[in-house]
Amino acid sequence: MNESKEILTKNFDSVKHISSTKRHKKIFLAVLACLVIVAALIGIVAKENSRNKFDETNESHHAIVKSACSSTFYPDLCFSAVAAAAAAKKVTRKKDVIRLSLNITASAVEHNFYKIKKLLARKGLTERGVTALHDCLETINETLDELHQAVEDLHGYPYKKPLTQHADDLKTLISAAMTNQETCLDGFSHKNADKEVRKALIDGEKYVEKMCSNALAMIKNMTDEDIANEMLIKRSNRKLEEEGNGIGWPRWLSTGDRRRLRSSSVIPNVVVVADGSGDYKTVSEAVAKAPVNSRKRYIIRIKAGVYRENVEIPSNKTNIMFIGDGRSRTVITGKRNVVDGSTTFRSATVAVAGEGFLARDITFENTAGPSKHQAVALRVSADLTAFYQCNMIAYQDTLYVHSQRQFFVNCLITGTVDFIFGNAAAVFQNCDIRARRPHRGQKNMVTAQGRTDRNQNTGIVFQKCRIGATSDLQSVKNKFPTYLGRPWKEYSRTVILQSDISDVIHPAGWHDWNGSFALKTLFYGEYQNTGASAGTHARVKWDGHKVITNESEAQSYTAGEFISGGSWLYSTGFPFSLDL
Repeated sequence: MNESKEILTKNFDSVKHISSTKRHKKIFLAVLACLVIVAALIGIVAKENSRNKFDETNESHHAIVKSACSSTFYPDLCFSAVAAAAAAKKVTRKKDVIRLSLNITASAVEHNFYKIKKLLARKGLTERGVTALHDCLETINETLDELHQAVEDLHGYPYKKPLTQHADDLKTLISAAMTNQETCLDGFSHKNADKEVRKALIDGEKYVEKMCSNALAMIKNMTDEDIANEMLIKRSNRKLEEEGNGIGWPRWLSTGDRRRLRSSSVIPNVVVVADGSGDYKTVSEAVAKAPVNSRKRYIIRIKAGVYRENVEIPSNKTNIMFIGDGRSRTVITGKRNVVDGSTTFRSATVAVAGEGFLARDITFENTAGPSKHQAVALRVSADLTAFYQCNMIAYQDTLYVHSQRQFFVNCLITGTVDFIFGNAAAVFQNCDIRARRPHRGQKNMVTAQGRTDRNQNTGIVFQKCRIGATSDLQSVKNKFPTYLGRPWKEYSRTVILQSDISDVIHPAGWHDWNGSFALKTLFYGEYQNTGASAGTHARVKWDGHKVITNESEAQSYTAGEFISGGSWLYSTGFPFSLDL
């Protein structure tokens, strides 16, 4: 009985132990299961939070891109092009969106480059078509330089330079990049093989142009806001830093500095003489030997003579200066033209792409004649360029102010159809602008300005100039109507300030390009002009034509404001005025 009880007791204790062990195991397993469930829930929550955070980050980037793109002409293109890359590039502000947009645009430009290379291998191309494709390659190289420079400038914005100058530099670069796309397409005729080549290029070129337009709009929106904020802060003690004293030197420039600037403009580095008695016989040879990307002025003195050559100053030949023996004694002349197979762009007797180019006392001429249509004497595609006491002599398309910021003072420009044209920001001061007798049945147009976008800081400005006729036109002026200009592109802009307008100009003043094209979007302004045809009562009644009466509005088209002249014209050594 006792043994049985002991055995039962031992068995009970054993069972109790076993039961306790099982119970603990169940509890452990239950706890483990709970932990697994909790861990799973934490993982799900963490994953969801991560997804939400990613979505929030994307939404944040997308909101910044949408905000930046809202100011553009092509907001859908802007957003679709940039949004996909925005998150990876950590876009946090408008400047980041602009920089990313410019990099995407540069990639598209490179794609266009390879497409053009393939097109050059086609059989059956016309001479003009081949030339136009080479023009496209040149403008692509210029566009890439401009886009890369803009990206670099954005890195330093807004502390690297004075704010208004920084803004104008950025707008100038992108305006020029846009102009290059138009130049490429304009080089092709609309006939046969050329038409087909143009058709193959148009989508790629227009894509780049639209992307540049978007970047330009975003830059303008950003810089306008920043300048307005800066003006609010500094309104109480605002003062012009770049103060000029009429035509000549700024008041603050010391006598020693004035002497140095004057002397720097007349000390030749090399001399060109046609008979071989100088350093070089041709201007082209002297340019070829000039240093690359020089920060110092490289002066080429061109002795009296007629130089029959086509001269190109490439973009890597910077700060070159031509000095002649007098505009009537030193002549660079050529005769390339569109009728004989050239493009307008390539027809130039002298073509300037190198930044900081200066010229004085020289004639640039194209002798192709009025029947040869477009035949350029001088093309300028370079920033911060200036011409003093120079002649530009030709017929149709004499002076191609292609792109960037340019200044002309005491110059003579003569021609017939659209004889000052292009899409630079160009200011002419104290110049003689003379129409000459054109080809039979033609009308004279002094200007054909090519702004394609309302945000481009481009236009042609005449200030204190004399607009008249050469002797061969004066006697037959009633047979050949002459106008101040016509709109080559949709946002064409030309302004005439304080100038003498002779009776050679038709009372209507301006002429259309093609019916109603651009009449509402152009801007043609006139301010305080004198002379027989300065009266505005008989002028065209277009929405875009304006008689300017506000002095501050007129001031915005002076050299000081329109081409930021106070930051660079002093270094030229040429006379100038920054104000009205």
